[in-house]
Amino acid sequence: MPKVVLTGDRPTGGLHLGHYIGSLKNRVALQEEYQQYVMVADVQALTDNFHQSDKVTDSVLGLVADYIAVGIDPEKTTIFIQSQVTALAELTVYYMNLVTLSRLERNPTVKCEIERKKYQDSIPVGFLCYPISQAADITIFKADCVPVGEDQIPMVEQTNEIVRRFNRLYNTECLKEAQVLLSDVPRLIGIDGKAKASKSLNNAILLSDSPESIKDKVFSMFTDPQHVRVSDPGNVQGNVVFTYLDAFHSNKDEVGELKAMYQKGGLADTKVKSILNDVLQELLMPIRDRRNAMTQDYLRDIVYEGTKIACSTAKSTIEEVRDAIGIGRYFIR
Repeated sequence: MPKVVLTGDRPTGGLHLGHYIGSLKNRVALQEEYQQYVMVADVQALTDNFHQSDKVTDSVLGLVADYIAVGIDPEKTTIFIQSQVTALAELTVYYMNLVTLSRLERNPTVKCEIERKKYQDSIPVGFLCYPISQAADITIFKADCVPVGEDQIPMVEQTNEIVRRFNRLYNTECLKEAQVLLSDVPRLIGIDGKAKASKSLNNAILLSDSPESIKDKVFSMFTDPQHVRVSDPGNVQGNVVFTYLDAFHSNKDEVGELKAMYQKGGLADTKVKSILNDVLQELLMPIRDRRNAMTQDYLRDIVYEGTKIACSTAKSTIEEVRDAIGIGRYFIR
Protein backbone atom coordinates (compact mmCIF):
# COMPACT_ATOMS: atom_id res chain seq x y z
CA MET A 1 0.00 0.00 0.00
CA PRO A 2 1.27 3.50 -0.78
CA LYS A 3 1.91 5.80 2.14
CA VAL A 4 -0.83 8.25 3.09
CA VAL A 5 -0.34 12.00 2.99
CA LEU A 6 -2.78 14.61 4.30
CA THR A 7 -2.77 18.28 3.45
CA GLY A 8 -5.28 21.07 2.94
CA ASP A 9 -6.20 24.73 3.05
CA ARG A 10 -8.67 27.04 4.74
CA PRO A 11 -11.37 28.30 2.37
CA THR A 12 -11.14 32.03 3.01
CA GLY A 13 -10.54 33.24 -0.55
CA GLY A 14 -8.66 32.32 -3.69
CA LEU A 15 -5.26 30.64 -3.59
CA HIS A 16 -2.24 32.62 -4.76
CA LEU A 17 1.29 32.18 -6.10
CA GLY A 18 2.63 31.60 -2.60
CA HIS A 19 0.34 28.57 -2.27
CA TYR A 20 1.28 27.43 -5.76
CA ILE A 21 5.03 27.34 -5.27
CA GLY A 22 4.90 26.44 -1.57
CA SER A 23 2.47 23.52 -1.65
CA LEU A 24 0.29 23.04 -4.74
CA LYS A 25 3.10 22.04 -7.11
CA ASN A 26 4.28 19.58 -4.49
CA ARG A 27 0.81 18.06 -4.14
CA VAL A 28 0.63 17.45 -7.89
CA ALA A 29 3.86 15.45 -7.58
CA LEU A 30 2.84 13.68 -4.35
CA GLN A 31 -0.35 12.26 -5.85
CA GLU A 32 1.79 10.08 -8.13
CA GLU A 33 3.54 8.45 -5.18
CA TYR A 34 1.18 8.68 -2.19
CA GLN A 35 -2.44 8.05 -1.35
CA GLN A 36 -3.24 11.72 -0.94
CA TYR A 37 -6.09 13.38 0.95
CA VAL A 38 -6.60 17.12 0.43
CA MET A 39 -8.93 18.73 2.93
CA VAL A 40 -11.00 21.87 2.50
CA ALA A 41 -10.62 22.99 6.13
CA ASP A 42 -13.85 24.92 6.58
CA VAL A 43 -14.23 24.04 10.28
CA GLN A 44 -10.76 25.34 11.01
CA ALA A 45 -11.46 28.47 8.98
CA LEU A 46 -14.48 29.19 11.17
CA THR A 47 -12.32 29.34 14.31
CA ASP A 48 -11.45 32.94 13.44
CA ASN A 49 -14.17 33.67 10.87
CA PHE A 50 -17.22 32.55 12.84
CA HIS A 51 -18.65 36.09 12.63
CA GLN A 52 -18.47 36.05 8.82
CA SER A 53 -19.27 32.47 7.90
CA ASP A 54 -20.24 33.43 4.34
CA LYS A 55 -16.59 34.23 3.68
CA VAL A 56 -15.84 30.57 4.38
CA THR A 57 -18.81 28.83 2.78
CA ASP A 58 -18.66 30.94 -0.37
CA SER A 59 -14.99 30.04 -0.89
CA VAL A 60 -15.26 26.25 -0.77
CA LEU A 61 -15.90 25.46 -4.43
CA GLY A 62 -13.48 28.14 -5.58
CA LEU A 63 -10.76 26.45 -3.53
CA VAL A 64 -11.56 23.11 -5.16
CA ALA A 65 -11.43 24.78 -8.58
CA ASP A 66 -7.94 26.11 -7.79
CA TYR A 67 -6.83 22.60 -6.81
CA ILE A 68 -7.96 21.03 -10.05
CA ALA A 69 -6.77 23.92 -12.22
CA VAL A 70 -3.15 23.48 -11.06
CA GLY A 71 -3.22 19.73 -11.76
CA ILE A 72 -4.50 17.98 -8.63
CA ASP A 73 -6.39 15.05 -10.11
CA PRO A 74 -9.57 13.95 -8.27
CA GLU A 75 -9.00 10.47 -9.71
CA LYS A 76 -5.70 10.28 -7.82
CA THR A 77 -6.34 12.59 -4.86
CA THR A 78 -9.30 12.50 -2.46
CA ILE A 79 -10.60 16.06 -2.10
CA PHE A 80 -13.07 16.43 0.76
CA ILE A 81 -14.77 18.98 2.99
CA GLN A 82 -13.79 18.85 6.66
CA SER A 83 -17.20 19.75 8.11
CA GLN A 84 -18.91 16.90 6.26
CA VAL A 85 -16.74 14.22 7.87
CA THR A 86 -18.55 14.23 11.20
CA ALA A 87 -16.27 11.61 12.76
CA LEU A 88 -13.60 14.32 12.89
CA ALA A 89 -15.63 16.29 15.42
CA GLU A 90 -16.12 13.18 17.56
CA LEU A 91 -12.41 12.36 17.53
CA THR A 92 -11.53 15.96 18.41
CA VAL A 93 -13.69 15.72 21.54
CA TYR A 94 -11.90 12.54 22.66
CA TYR A 95 -8.50 14.17 22.11
CA MET A 96 -9.48 17.22 24.14
CA ASN A 97 -9.31 15.01 27.23
CA LEU A 98 -5.65 14.26 26.52
CA VAL A 99 -4.30 17.81 26.20
CA THR A 100 -3.93 20.43 28.93
CA LEU A 101 -4.70 24.11 28.53
CA SER A 102 -1.12 25.03 29.37
CA ARG A 103 0.18 22.70 26.63
CA LEU A 104 -2.00 24.41 24.05
CA GLU A 105 -0.85 27.82 25.20
CA ARG A 106 2.80 26.75 24.85
CA ASN A 107 2.36 25.69 21.23
CA PRO A 108 4.64 28.13 19.32
CA THR A 109 2.40 28.22 16.26
CA VAL A 110 -0.67 29.03 18.35
CA LYS A 111 1.22 31.67 20.35
CA CYS A 112 2.35 33.35 17.15
CA GLU A 113 -1.16 33.33 15.69
CA ILE A 114 -2.71 34.69 18.90
CA GLU A 115 -0.25 37.57 18.86
CA ARG A 116 -0.79 38.25 15.15
CA LYS A 117 -4.56 38.31 15.55
CA LYS A 118 -4.30 40.42 18.73
CA TYR A 119 -6.62 38.09 20.68
CA GLN A 120 -4.86 38.72 24.02
CA ASP A 121 -7.38 37.75 26.75
CA SER A 122 -10.31 37.14 24.39
CA ILE A 123 -9.12 33.97 22.66
CA PRO A 124 -11.98 31.89 21.22
CA VAL A 125 -11.78 28.36 22.63
CA GLY A 126 -12.25 26.93 19.15
CA PHE A 127 -9.20 28.81 17.92
CA LEU A 128 -7.06 27.78 20.87
CA CYS A 129 -8.01 24.15 20.33
CA TYR A 130 -7.42 23.98 16.60
CA PRO A 131 -4.17 21.96 17.08
CA ILE A 132 -6.37 19.25 18.58
CA SER A 133 -8.67 19.42 15.59
CA GLN A 134 -5.66 19.13 13.30
CA ALA A 135 -4.52 16.08 15.24
CA ALA A 136 -7.89 14.49 14.52
CA ASP A 137 -7.56 15.36 10.82
CA ILE A 138 -4.13 13.76 10.57
CA THR A 139 -4.81 10.64 12.59
CA ILE A 140 -8.27 9.72 11.36
CA PHE A 141 -6.79 9.11 7.90
CA LYS A 142 -3.69 7.47 9.42
CA ALA A 143 -1.44 9.84 7.56
CA ASP A 144 2.19 8.76 7.33
CA CYS A 145 3.35 12.19 6.20
CA VAL A 146 2.14 15.76 6.55
CA PRO A 147 3.67 18.36 4.19
CA VAL A 148 4.26 21.54 6.20
CA GLY A 149 6.45 24.57 6.46
CA GLU A 150 8.76 24.99 9.44
CA ASP A 151 6.18 27.08 11.31
CA GLN A 152 3.77 24.14 11.36
CA ILE A 153 6.16 21.55 12.78
CA PRO A 154 4.85 22.12 16.36
CA MET A 155 1.37 21.09 15.17
CA VAL A 156 2.60 17.70 13.98
CA GLU A 157 4.65 17.28 17.17
CA GLN A 158 1.53 17.91 19.25
CA THR A 159 -0.37 15.39 17.12
CA ASN A 160 2.23 12.73 17.85
CA GLU A 161 2.11 13.51 21.58
CA ILE A 162 -1.64 12.83 21.48
CA VAL A 163 -1.10 9.60 19.55
CA ARG A 164 1.45 8.32 22.04
CA ARG A 165 -0.70 9.21 25.03
CA PHE A 166 -3.83 7.65 23.53
CA ASN A 167 -2.09 4.41 22.53
CA ARG A 168 -0.39 4.11 25.92
CA LEU A 169 -3.52 4.98 27.91
CA TYR A 170 -5.78 2.52 26.10
CA ASN A 171 -3.15 -0.14 25.38
CA THR A 172 -3.65 -0.02 21.64
CA GLU A 173 -1.78 0.69 18.43
CA CYS A 174 -4.75 1.91 16.45
CA LEU A 175 -3.33 5.42 16.01
CA LYS A 176 -0.24 6.18 13.94
CA GLU A 177 2.38 8.87 14.40
CA ALA A 178 3.00 11.09 11.39
CA GLN A 179 6.23 12.37 9.93
CA VAL A 180 6.83 15.91 8.77
CA LEU A 181 7.37 16.28 5.05
CA LEU A 182 9.22 19.57 5.18
CA SER A 183 9.04 21.93 2.24
CA ASP A 184 12.39 23.37 1.14
CA VAL A 185 10.65 26.27 -0.62
CA PRO A 186 10.93 29.54 1.32
CA ARG A 187 7.74 31.46 1.90
CA LEU A 188 6.98 33.80 -0.97
CA ILE A 189 7.19 37.46 -0.04
CA GLY A 190 4.19 39.66 -0.77
CA ILE A 191 4.23 42.12 -3.65
CA ASP A 192 4.67 44.93 -1.10
CA GLY A 193 7.90 43.41 0.18
CA LYS A 194 6.77 43.74 3.79
CA ALA A 195 5.43 40.31 4.68
CA LYS A 196 4.69 36.90 3.20
CA ALA A 197 2.14 36.78 0.40
CA SER A 198 -1.27 36.55 2.06
CA LYS A 199 -4.93 36.71 1.14
CA SER A 200 -5.74 38.66 4.27
CA LEU A 201 -3.00 41.25 3.64
CA ASN A 202 -4.08 41.72 0.02
CA ASN A 203 -0.47 41.54 -1.14
CA ALA A 204 -0.62 38.43 -3.31
CA ILE A 205 -1.20 37.50 -6.94
CA LEU A 206 -4.14 35.10 -7.06
CA LEU A 207 -4.27 32.10 -9.37
CA SER A 208 -7.62 33.43 -10.59
CA ASP A 209 -6.48 37.02 -11.21
CA SER A 210 -7.22 38.55 -14.61
CA PRO A 211 -4.32 39.45 -16.96
CA GLU A 212 -4.93 43.12 -16.16
CA SER A 213 -4.82 42.52 -12.42
CA ILE A 214 -1.60 40.50 -12.70
CA LYS A 215 0.06 43.27 -14.68
CA ASP A 216 -1.09 45.96 -12.23
CA LYS A 217 0.26 43.96 -9.28
CA VAL A 218 3.59 43.25 -10.96
CA PHE A 219 4.14 46.90 -11.84
CA SER A 220 3.29 47.92 -8.25
CA MET A 221 6.00 45.64 -6.83
CA PHE A 222 8.70 46.92 -4.52
CA THR A 223 12.16 47.05 -6.14
CA ASP A 224 15.21 49.03 -4.97
CA PRO A 225 14.37 52.57 -3.78
CA GLN A 226 17.97 53.66 -4.52
CA HIS A 227 17.64 52.59 -8.18
CA VAL A 228 16.33 55.97 -9.32
CA ARG A 229 17.89 56.16 -12.78
CA VAL A 230 18.39 53.33 -15.27
CA SER A 231 22.14 53.84 -15.08
CA ASP A 232 22.21 53.49 -11.28
CA PRO A 233 23.53 50.18 -9.87
CA GLY A 234 20.61 48.27 -8.33
CA ASN A 235 20.29 45.84 -5.46
CA VAL A 236 18.67 42.47 -6.13
CA GLN A 237 18.61 41.43 -2.46
CA GLY A 238 15.17 42.19 -1.03
CA ASN A 239 14.00 43.22 -4.49
CA VAL A 240 10.58 41.61 -4.85
CA VAL A 241 10.71 41.49 -8.66
CA PHE A 242 13.90 39.41 -8.61
CA THR A 243 12.53 37.24 -5.81
CA TYR A 244 9.60 36.35 -8.08
CA LEU A 245 11.88 35.85 -11.09
CA ASP A 246 13.96 33.41 -9.02
CA ALA A 247 10.80 31.56 -8.05
CA PHE A 248 8.94 31.43 -11.37
CA HIS A 249 11.27 32.06 -14.32
CA SER A 250 12.22 28.73 -15.90
CA ASN A 251 15.47 30.05 -17.41
CA LYS A 252 17.80 30.53 -14.43
CA ASP A 253 20.69 31.59 -16.66
CA GLU A 254 18.63 34.46 -18.01
CA VAL A 255 17.71 35.51 -14.47
CA GLY A 256 21.39 35.50 -13.57
CA GLU A 257 22.19 37.74 -16.54
CA LEU A 258 19.40 40.13 -15.58
CA LYS A 259 20.71 40.33 -12.02
CA ALA A 260 24.24 41.09 -13.20
CA MET A 261 23.00 43.81 -15.56
CA TYR A 262 20.77 45.34 -12.87
CA GLN A 263 23.57 45.38 -10.29
CA LYS A 264 25.96 46.96 -12.75
CA GLY A 265 23.46 49.58 -13.90
CA GLY A 266 21.70 49.92 -17.22
CA LEU A 267 18.51 47.92 -16.63
CA ALA A 268 15.27 49.72 -15.89
CA ASP A 269 12.78 48.55 -13.26
CA THR A 270 10.03 48.71 -15.88
CA LYS A 271 11.96 46.33 -18.13
CA VAL A 272 12.47 43.79 -15.35
CA LYS A 273 8.81 44.07 -14.35
CA SER A 274 7.76 43.58 -17.97
CA ILE A 275 9.78 40.35 -18.13
CA LEU A 276 8.23 39.11 -14.88
CA ASN A 277 4.75 40.00 -16.12
CA ASP A 278 5.32 37.87 -19.26
CA VAL A 279 6.53 34.95 -17.13
CA LEU A 280 3.52 35.07 -14.79
CA GLN A 281 1.00 35.56 -17.59
CA GLU A 282 2.34 32.44 -19.31
CA LEU A 283 2.19 30.46 -16.05
CA LEU A 284 -1.28 31.55 -14.97
CA MET A 285 -3.15 31.66 -18.28
CA PRO A 286 -3.71 27.86 -18.59
CA ILE A 287 -4.54 27.61 -14.87
CA ARG A 288 -7.11 30.40 -15.20
CA ASP A 289 -8.56 28.89 -18.40
CA ARG A 290 -9.00 25.47 -16.78
CA ARG A 291 -10.56 27.10 -13.74
CA ASN A 292 -13.03 29.11 -15.81
CA ALA A 293 -14.10 26.02 -17.75
CA MET A 294 -15.36 24.22 -14.63
CA THR A 295 -19.05 24.26 -13.71
CA GLN A 296 -20.44 24.39 -10.19
CA ASP A 297 -22.08 20.99 -10.71
CA TYR A 298 -18.74 19.47 -11.74
CA LEU A 299 -17.06 20.82 -8.61
CA ARG A 300 -19.91 19.66 -6.37
CA ASP A 301 -19.64 16.15 -7.83
CA ILE A 302 -15.93 16.06 -7.05
CA VAL A 303 -16.32 17.07 -3.40
CA TYR A 304 -19.32 14.77 -3.00
CA GLU A 305 -17.38 11.72 -4.21
CA GLY A 306 -14.22 12.70 -2.32
CA THR A 307 -16.08 13.36 0.92
CA LYS A 308 -17.87 10.02 0.61
CA ILE A 309 -14.48 8.27 0.42
CA ALA A 310 -13.13 10.33 3.33
CA CYS A 311 -16.19 9.50 5.46
CA SER A 312 -15.70 5.79 4.84
CA THR A 313 -12.05 5.92 5.91
CA ALA A 314 -12.87 8.05 8.95
CA LYS A 315 -15.66 5.67 10.00
CA SER A 316 -13.22 2.78 10.12
CA THR A 317 -10.76 4.68 12.32
CA ILE A 318 -13.37 6.10 14.70
CA GLU A 319 -14.73 2.59 15.29
CA GLU A 320 -11.22 1.46 16.28
CA VAL A 321 -10.94 4.44 18.61
CA ARG A 322 -14.30 3.72 20.23
CA ASP A 323 -13.34 0.09 20.77
CA ALA A 324 -10.02 1.12 22.33
CA ILE A 325 -11.76 3.49 24.75
CA GLY A 326 -14.52 1.00 25.46
CA ILE A 327 -17.52 2.96 24.26
CA GLY A 328 -17.75 0.82 21.15
CA ARG A 329 -19.04 -2.05 23.28
CA TYR A 330 -22.44 -0.54 23.98
CA PHE A 331 -25.46 -2.32 22.60
CA ILE A 332 -28.06 0.20 21.46
CA ARG A 333 -31.48 -1.26 20.72
